[in-house]
Amino acid sequence: MSLLPPQITKVIEEFSKLPGIGPKSAERLTFHLLRSSKASPEALGKSLHELKVELKYCRQCQMVSLQEECSICRDSTRDRTTILVVENPLDVVAFEKTSYKGLYHVLHGVLSPIDGMGPEQLKLRELIIRCSDEGCSDDVARARAGIKEVIVATNPDIEGEATASYIHDQLKDKVEAVTRLAHGLPMGADIEFADQVTLREAVAGRRSL
Repeated sequence: MSLLPPQITKVIEEFSKLPGIGPKSAERLTFHLLRSSKASPEALGKSLHELKVELKYCRQCQMVSLQEECSICRDSTRDRTTILVVENPLDVVAFEKTSYKGLYHVLHGVLSPIDGMGPEQLKLRELIIRCSDEGCSDDVARARAGIKEVIVATNPDIEGEATASYIHDQLKDKVEAVTRLAHGLPMGADIEFADQVTLREAVAGRRSL
C-alpha cells in the first residue's frame, strides 16, 4: 500500500512516461511542482493541453505548426529543389541558424525496432509520397517535379545510419541525388546540440549514399 496520495503517484507515473525521466526524476519533478511557489501546475497543464490540441503537423514537411502549412513551406524564397530530412523539429531550429535555405522533412524519430519504431511509426511514407507523383494532388506533383536532392540529416549513430540507408533505398529511383551529412558531425553526436559552424560544414561536405 502506497503512503503517498493517489494524486501524487499519478503525476509521478505520468512524468515517468517521458523519455529520459526515471522514477527518481519523476518524483523530484512532482514534489517540486507541489512545494514551489514559482512553479504553476495550472500554467503547465494549460500549456500541455494547448500543445496537444492547438498544434498540428505541416501537411508538407511535418514540422509542428499552428497552420496547415508551416512558415518555411509557405516561404516562396526557399530553394525548393532540396529537402533536408531531420529526426525532430529541434533539428530544423538548429539548421535554420545556418546558411541552409532549402526545405525540410521531419521524421519524428528514427528506425529502432527495439523501441518499436518501424517505418510506419515515422513520417517516412509522407516523405516518399512527397518525392513521388503517385497519389499526389496536382500541386504536390508539380512541387515534386522540382526536387533534385534529398539530404539525409539523421544523427550519426546506429539508428540514424539505418534510417539513412532505408531512405536511400526508397528514394534512389525517385530523385536525382540522395546525400548524407558528412564532415563535422562525429559518430554519436546529436544534431540539435551542434554549433552553427559544424552544421554548416556538415551540409557543405555531404556525400552520396
